[in-house]
Amino acid sequence: MAIALFVNAVKGIPALQLSRDLGVQYKTAYVLAQKLRKALLEQREIRQFSGLVEMDGTYVHPAPRKANKKSDRIDYRLKENQNPDKRCVMVAREHYSEQEKSENHLYHGAKRSYVFVTYSETQSTVKQFADKFIERGTRIHTDESNAYSVLMPFYNLYSVNHQLEYRNDEGITNNQAESYFSRFKRMYYGQMHKMSNLYLLGYANEAAYREDNRRKSNNWQFKDVLSKYLNTTNENNEWCGYWQRKIIPQEIIWQ
Repeated sequence: MAIALFVNAVKGIPALQLSRDLGVQYKTAYVLAQKLRKALLEQREIRQFSGLVEMDGTYVHPAPRKANKKSDRIDYRLKENQNPDKRCVMVAREHYSEQEKSENHLYHGAKRSYVFVTYSETQSTVKQFADKFIERGTRIHTDESNAYSVLMPFYNLYSVNHQLEYRNDEGITNNQAESYFSRFKRMYYGQMHKMSNLYLLGYANEAAYREDNRRKSNNWQFKDVLSKYLNTTNENNEWCGYWQRKIIPQEIIWQ
């Protein structure tokens, strides 16, 4: 029943709602939902992207709570005043090929996503990821951030300046990456309301799974999540005895 409720939720389901629907304690629902996210994360398909790929990043926990009085507030744009918990969620999304689009009218937009969490959107992070997960010569669409200029000698790089437009006259856009962030942010602020950095990658990957499989039926998603859940390893599983803190969780971050 938990998996059925989990896959039916378009933008995620919080543990409190899951506990009410299942008639179980909040602790039980929370751990069960996190085990489902662990299964999706551990069983995600990892292979190199090709064709057309869009990349982008967004920040979460960007600034601490502002002081009550304006006179006491500081400039949060300065690095020394930023929240130490600030993290960058980055995504790469591969498009359907023209042949796949011709075979099925439902095949349009992005078909596969890969997300990772890092401290900031830098050239070294972008280059390391691209070298590992994107074939050389692949066409990549990004925004105007300088972090992606490092890809120019190795990939077919196109950029759109979001300060001027969302889509330029040549049709260059990274709207599929923005579409993912739209779903992720709505899951964050509209459903979960709070995400610890320890489990941020699990939530981000859940949003990517929902976005990639949004056109699949509940029946297909239920069987897929169940299969991943049953094949998840139990090695170093922080969710076994979580409330007793038998295993101290570690943040998963790309450095």
